[in-house]
Amino acid sequence: MSTSTAEHDSYLVENWDTETLIDFLKEQNLRLDDKKHYDILRTQEVDGQAFLELTEEKLLAPPYNFPGGPAIKLAKEIKALKEKPKRAFSSYKSLSEVLAKYGIDGNGTDTIPLFSLQSYEIEDTNEHFKQCMAEILVRLKNYGTLVVDSLEAMRNEYVVAILHSAINITRDETGKELSMRPEYEVIGEESSGRVDYAIKDVENLICITEDKPQRNVIEGFAQNIKQLESSYETNKKKRKRGDGDDYDYLYGIVTTARDWHFLLYTPGRISQGSKLPLSIDFSEDALDKKSVEYQTLCNGVKKVLSVVVGIIKDRACAEEEPDRKRVRVEGYRTKK
Repeated sequence: MSTSTAEHDSYLVENWDTETLIDFLKEQNLRLDDKKHYDILRTQEVDGQAFLELTEEKLLAPPYNFPGGPAIKLAKEIKALKEKPKRAFSSYKSLSEVLAKYGIDGNGTDTIPLFSLQSYEIEDTNEHFKQCMAEILVRLKNYGTLVVDSLEAMRNEYVVAILHSAINITRDETGKELSMRPEYEVIGEESSGRVDYAIKDVENLICITEDKPQRNVIEGFAQNIKQLESSYETNKKKRKRGDGDDYDYLYGIVTTARDWHFLLYTPGRISQGSKLPLSIDFSEDALDKKSVEYQTLCNGVKKVLSVVVGIIKDRACAEEEPDRKRVRVEGYRTKK
């Protein structure tokens, strides 16, 4: 028996613990106080399942005793979660279905327009790069060569090593407060679910990564685009009306650990960084640091890291000049 999208969305919420629920509510920019309001939910042990059963009347009454304003806001969120059908990211299998929304005809990635990838030069002496290589070599020694049908858990370890290193390098370079959230819950107007890895600054989601086996890369593009749409909507909810900063963009990554594809999302437009992926050859022959394979591995990791750092740095620094966001993004789309 199939499950409707509305039922599926409710199922996701019902599995939230109290802190996951509170994290979600904070993302909605309700402007509630952590001690005055969210502590009530903690004290009453309100998880996702219980939250869906609350009403404005219940929130106003004992044992909750919320003030009128917060009660109205929370009741509105409950109604939205219960009544608005949302489709799970994992249900998107057809790239042509997703691209049609952007006026792009086709079920392959070749039809997606290009943008110019931003990059940052990684030095061999960079401590985070050296740590990344050390972690990769440990995994190669324990797992052996990474092949097309390698288990997801194995792929994830290489992806995580590279993403953490990229965040650390970007933090050192910019001084920005950045974090990575695995299995991060994102709820948009049409779609919802957990993304594999979300990279955030203090206020905004800036980059979403989807980890896929080689046979599901096209599917990964479709899901990552929908994840970026919902992430944009999440960011938009937190922006103050009338602050003049109503334009936003995010980066997406679709990776098999070996191959890395990059996407740029703005409302109504999607672009990719190149027709072909950047690739890393995770071969156990690279364990010999004097070998050609080791140098090939270093070059591949460095090239991917330079782009991941480049896009994170670009988006993290965009808030410094919000009025120039649109101009800089249009400049990236000059590549033919």
